[in-house]
Amino acid sequence: MLDFIKDNLVISIFAAYIIIMSFISVIVCFWDKKISKKNRVELRIPESVLLGLSALGGSVAMLLCMLAMRHKTKHVKFMLGIPLIIILQAIAICALFYFEIFTIV
Repeated sequence: MLDFIKDNLVISIFAAYIIIMSFISVIVCFWDKKISKKNRVELRIPESVLLGLSALGGSVAMLLCMLAMRHKTKHVKFMLGIPLIIILQAIAICALFYFEIFTIV
């Protein structure tokens, strides 16, 4: 019984983390798009921050936000980099389940 609670707690914390990172990624992407329209270069979000948020768990939300707003879609770094991050994250999650770090009853 304790294993079931522990495993579900870990999965719940992981899901909450991904949701929070996705929310932050969307807000930052939206902000950067808004500032780019106003041509305020000094307030722009660095590309490394956008890619970093993607790598930290907001990759799917970042990609969907970018495509919906047509922001950074002409940058190869983003259009190849973020899908690559998503693939690597999916492989990592599958590996975690395979090696039974997470278990679903």
